[in-house]
Amino acid sequence: MRNRCLLCLLLFPLGCSLSAQSVQLSLSESIDLAIDSSLQAFRAKNVYMANYWAYRSYKAGRLPSLTLRTTPLEYRRDFTRRYDSNENIDVYRRQQSLYSYGNLSISQNFDLTGGTFFIDSELGYMRNFGTDNYSQFSSVPIRIGYSQSLFGFNSFKWDKQIEPLKYKKAQIQYLYAQEEIAETTIQYFFSLAMAQMEYDMALATVASSDTLYRIGQERQKIASISQGDLLTLKLDAVNARNTLKNAEISLKRASFSFASYLHLDKETQVKTELPGRPANLTISSGKALQYALENNPDFMANKQERLEAEREVDRTKKSSTFDASISASVGFNQVAGNLAGVYRNPLQQDIVSVGLTIPLIDWGVRKGRANMAVNNLNVTKISIQQREESLEQDVIMTVNDFNIQQDLINSAEEAMELATMAYNVTKERFVIGKADLNSLTLSLNRQNSAQRNYISALRDYWLNYYKLRKLTLFDFAKEAPLSVLFDKAMNTGKR
Repeated sequence: MRNRCLLCLLLFPLGCSLSAQSVQLSLSESIDLAIDSSLQAFRAKNVYMANYWAYRSYKAGRLPSLTLRTTPLEYRRDFTRRYDSNENIDVYRRQQSLYSYGNLSISQNFDLTGGTFFIDSELGYMRNFGTDNYSQFSSVPIRIGYSQSLFGFNSFKWDKQIEPLKYKKAQIQYLYAQEEIAETTIQYFFSLAMAQMEYDMALATVASSDTLYRIGQERQKIASISQGDLLTLKLDAVNARNTLKNAEISLKRASFSFASYLHLDKETQVKTELPGRPANLTISSGKALQYALENNPDFMANKQERLEAEREVDRTKKSSTFDASISASVGFNQVAGNLAGVYRNPLQQDIVSVGLTIPLIDWGVRKGRANMAVNNLNVTKISIQQREESLEQDVIMTVNDFNIQQDLINSAEEAMELATMAYNVTKERFVIGKADLNSLTLSLNRQNSAQRNYISALRDYWLNYYKLRKLTLFDFAKEAPLSVLFDKAMNTGKR
């Protein structure tokens, strides 16, 4: 079925220069084609890929990084201030020097504490020009160190909770977007189906009204009907042709809109194949609500929003108090007049530093920010609770509407069959003069209304079904979560 849709998509542009193409699509084929080819699907795919690469960047940031920092060449010729110990004064002296430096380091962030381990190696070269020319090399063959904020904000810990959650939400948001595409497709599909039905009814009404008018003319000759009834029959024939023209315009607009949404050639004439009566499927509101809690991206977005608000509280609270940091490293270093010498008998290098940041007077700025973050967190929790309650109500009401809609389809189908039978009987009775014009007109209106109600019932059924799929991301017909579709789409490039 999917290959048939794609084949149609490929063949349409080839023949559009010759004549307008016509294709017949079922509801499921239309949905598959929209998910493959519509602009809405293209946007959903690119939104997901942006989140995918953001998560890849986060994962890459958790791996060890190799960095080269270098100053390949720095040449200076200027006057610089120097201390003259003989005169006990500062003097300006001319200086001409050449400098080169390189550092190769491997660093790894430690999520639990927020610190950073590193291993690096350095090599430097300096040459002075002038009356006393000399050159020096300096090296740090290896150095191992660690830096840590003792009481500060640990962004790594929060990222470890939030970033995987954001990527998981992006995955199910992609499925959610596909179900939204299905809902939109259903709207376009049944709008076109309704327009086609109105056009077919208008055609039938024109043929019927012309026939009835000719019969009326014959009956008026024998005084079987009045002149007023004959004029009414003629008026019905004229109105039927006007209705047919309006129905044709509406049909072209609906077909153009549907083809445009499916990203087909604009001249393509799409004919809908109405789905049959759906199989009886009763859905439990309890199960639907459970699937929504597990799969709906809005619940996951609420969790992400809550974590981000809690992260902001943690950040502002820790920034409002004093902070201490420690940095320690151990390694070797050496200085020599040649390159080989800097790697002979290196001396041990130990560096330890402790830093303190103590806010003394800030007039309550940090405290105000911390309190504001706490208040924002409380507002966020209340907003999340309201949205979740609203979403739960939406799921329950959609389940109820869906279960009721199945009975409505059965009733609408039965009403359509009865209305058609009644119209045929009334028409036959009118032809032989046993029914009046008012009865015929009323019977025709009932038939048309019954056909419209049947298509509307089908549309509402499928809209409720796919809305329920969207809210729960669960296929109730196959008893399987839609996440299986995501894995398949990512592995094969298809839905």
